[in-house]
Amino acid sequence: MRDVEVRPGGIALGQLLKFAGLADTGGDAKALLAAGDVTVNGAVEERRGRSLVDGDVVEVAGQEPVRVVGA
Repeated sequence: MRDVEVRPGGIALGQLLKFAGLADTGGDAKALLAAGDVTVNGAVEERRGRSLVDGDVVEVAGQEPVRVVGA
């Protein structure tokens, strides 16, 4: 698992996917979410705007999970 440090106040899921390199573009992030390939803390998530907080774990099918740090 890889830690991804973000600014205080949190980050939206769609932004984190791009920032962490799990998606190349916003369109890629949207497609991953629509396909059900993204989980947050083990539950499938489809909302790009979901606010993530310190300790949340995001997984994309076939990629290393990332943990939000510092939000």
